[in-house]
Amino acid sequence: MSTDPSSRMLRLLSLLQTHRFWPGAELADRLEVSQRTLRRDIDRLRELGYLVDATRGAAGGYRLQAGTDLPPLLLDDDEAVAIAVGLRTAAGSAIEGIEDTSVRALAKLEQVLPKRLRRRVHALGASTVPLTFQREPVDPETLTTVAQACRDQERLRFGYTRRDGEDAERRVEPLQLVAFTGRWYLVAWDCERTDWRTFRLDRMRDARSDGSRFHPRTLPGGDAAAYVRESRRQMPRSFEATLTVHAPAEEVEPRARWFGGTVEAIDDASCALTLRGDSIGWLGACVGLVEADYTLHGPPELAAWLDAFAARVGRARYSA
Repeated sequence: MSTDPSSRMLRLLSLLQTHRFWPGAELADRLEVSQRTLRRDIDRLRELGYLVDATRGAAGGYRLQAGTDLPPLLLDDDEAVAIAVGLRTAAGSAIEGIEDTSVRALAKLEQVLPKRLRRRVHALGASTVPLTFQREPVDPETLTTVAQACRDQERLRFGYTRRDGEDAERRVEPLQLVAFTGRWYLVAWDCERTDWRTFRLDRMRDARSDGSRFHPRTLPGGDAAAYVRESRRQMPRSFEATLTVHAPAEEVEPRARWFGGTVEAIDDASCALTLRGDSIGWLGACVGLVEADYTLHGPPELAAWLDAFAARVGRARYSA
C-alpha cells in the first residue's frame, strides 16, 4: 500500500463510495494502516467537505453520507445534474454494454447527491421522455435501489406481480442486474423458494433493503446474462417459429441475441434459428431483423402474417 497520504485518501474515498457501511477494522485492513491513521484520514476527508458518519464501539465503522453541498474538487451542481440525467437516460439505452455501467455509476452518484440536486434530477426526469427502446418503463428509484442492494450485498424486499397476474411479497438476495431485450431483470436467490429466480423490475413495487447482509451464493454457470437468457428461453410461450437462415451462424447470432432467438449452425453457410413469443406480430418483426434469406418451417400463423405483410408492402406507394 502506498504511504503517500493523498493516494491513500483517494483509495479511502473510493472504498467509502463502494459500500454503504465499512467496519473500521476492515477498512483499516484494506488500506494497510492503523486505526489511528484511518481516523486521521477520515478527518481530512471531512475537512474537504465529505460527510463521513462514524459509529463507535466494537461493531463501529464508517459511512459516507450525502451533504448539503457537493464535496469540492469533484463536480459543480450543474455538472452533477447533467451527469445524473445522462446516466438515467443511458440506463435505458439500446446501446449494448452501456446499461449496466450506467446504473452502477448512477447508484454511486445519487448516494452523495444533496436533496436539492436530487429534486432537480427527478424534475428533469419527469419532464423529459428519452427516445429509447423500452417495452415497459422502469422507475429510476427502483433501478438505483436494486443496484445498491446488489453492490452492498443487502437483502431486498419488494412487491411483485407475476406473469399470471398474482401479487406477492418477495425477499431475495440480489446478485446482478441484466438488461435484456428492452427490459431490466434482477437475478437473485429467492429466500422463500430457496432457489435462483429472475425478476422483471417493471413488475416490482416498493423495492427496499431490509438492512441485513448476506454472503453471495454461486450462480449456476456463473454468468447472470446467460442465466436470464436461458430462463426466458424456457418460459412457456404461445408461439414458436423455426427457420433455416441462409447465412453463417456467426452473422445471425448477434442479431438473434437482441430478441432472444436461439441459433445453431447447420454448415458454414446456413444455420437454424428458433424464435419464441406470445405475439405473431412480434415474431414477424424479429424475422424482419434477421436481414438474410430464410426458409420458414412454421408456424402457419407466422407464414400468413408474413404473406399479409409482404402484400401490404407491395401495395404501398411512395412519393418524394
